Amino acid sequence: MSDTSTQSAVNKGILAAISSRLVILVPYAWLLFFFLVPFLIVLKISLSTTAISMPPYTPVINSFSDLFAKWREFSFDNYIWLTEDPLYYRAYIRSLVIAGISTFFTLLIGYPIAYGMARAPSTIRPTLLMLVILPFWTSFLIRVYAWIGILKPEGLLNQFLMSLHIIDSPLIILNTDWAIYIGIVYSYLPFMVLPLYSSLEKMDYTLIEAANDLGCPPLSAFWKITFPLSLPGVVAGCLLVFIPAVGEFVIPDLLGGSETLMIGKTLWNEFNSNRDWPVSSAVAVILLLLLVVPIMLFQRAQAKAQEQGR
Repeated sequence: MSDTSTQSAVNKGILAAISSRLVILVPYAWLLFFFLVPFLIVLKISLSTTAISMPPYTPVINSFSDLFAKWREFSFDNYIWLTEDPLYYRAYIRSLVIAGISTFFTLLIGYPIAYGMARAPSTIRPTLLMLVILPFWTSFLIRVYAWIGILKPEGLLNQFLMSLHIIDSPLIILNTDWAIYIGIVYSYLPFMVLPLYSSLEKMDYTLIEAANDLGCPPLSAFWKITFPLSLPGVVAGCLLVFIPAVGEFVIPDLLGGSETLMIGKTLWNEFNSNRDWPVSSAVAVILLLLLVVPIMLFQRAQAKAQEQGR
């Protein structure tokens, strides 16, 4: 009987180990097929040369064995071209600046919303959470188009301000950077609110009460207790907003106008208008490295800090 129970326990242990490995395997498989494989395809095109054909490039790598056999034939001219043309410098820098400013405004607006949701009675929190998610029920493109009707000179916003006699003439907001900021903040605000709410909702608010009892002013208690404890949500929200905002194409194109210089529009023009797939692939690879490498370094620093804290 003891041998049977021992064997049963061993079998259960093996099944548990296999199950845990399968659970871990699922996200890795997802990343493999939907991130790594597309990235390798783009990298392959970026190392090719432009050709008047379909597709418009001459591939150097046709199989996995070519990766080592033909490495001397790889063309890095596309990457060299990006370093020589100032257009790409300005597009990268401008994209990072616009994404950074938009992320700051999104945090500035999203934090009070998330804090209010976290401090609201538990009975209405699901309703507030649903209201935050509600914009996702409408097409992203339709929501951006709606802002054109709001921000244009004869639009709803100018008509409202003029009816209140706040302004005498229409404001020029559409086709400016402010329109891009408004569009990005509106579109990505839920991505900031949700992780912030998750962090603030789990916080022990008796710490604030204890700080107030010890004479700590509310504002000082917020900066010394609430904000540090919500930093994981702040970091997650900023990353969820900043990363897609850097490569955003629809919002700058529709709200910023044709003269807006961002890397997403530059990538679109190279790929579709110029039909230069190798250069556009090189632009995409560099953009990915600009975003992924700092995030990996940040995560490694956070992991080391947590290990030292233990």
